[in-house]
Amino acid sequence: MRKYLLLFLAVFILISCKSQPPAGEEPASALLIEEAAAEPAVEILEPEFDVVSIAILQADLVVTKFETVLRVKNPNPFAVDLSSITYELYGNGAFWAGGSDNNIFNVPASSSNEAKFTFEMNFVNMSRRLLDDIIALRQVNYRFKGQARVSPLVDGVSAFTADFDCTGLSDVRRN
Repeated sequence: MRKYLLLFLAVFILISCKSQPPAGEEPASALLIEEAAAEPAVEILEPEFDVVSIAILQADLVVTKFETVLRVKNPNPFAVDLSSITYELYGNGAFWAGGSDNNIFNVPASSSNEAKFTFEMNFVNMSRRLLDDIIALRQVNYRFKGQARVSPLVDGVSAFTADFDCTGLSDVRRN
């Protein structure tokens, strides 16, 4: 009987020695459960970016104004806002222009929307062949890359940054 009493006393002492978490602090297992519950139940997909067109708005010998139309496709079953965008446009491998814009637009669920970006390009440091291609309205290889700040319109889902890098061959046309 003494053995059982000593064993019971030893187990009781070991159990009572377990320290409780400090006041206001939850045990780690409770934090893990809460974090898992806070994750969204829907999968968030990044929007897809495509260049629709590149157009000349005004052509001069030194400075030319361009417009790029960017289509943003939202594959999600909820709307997203594009709150800001930074971009760079390259033509035939040469940097043409860059910029940023805020409060772009809303893209409805499972749909698309388009934004126009206008900018100026200075031909002073460009090759003569590029200027000739643009004046003749020939196709040019382009690269339109950057980052967009995307805000999903779903409770509990934070905004994120989506990178885009669109390349292709575009007609250069007068607007």
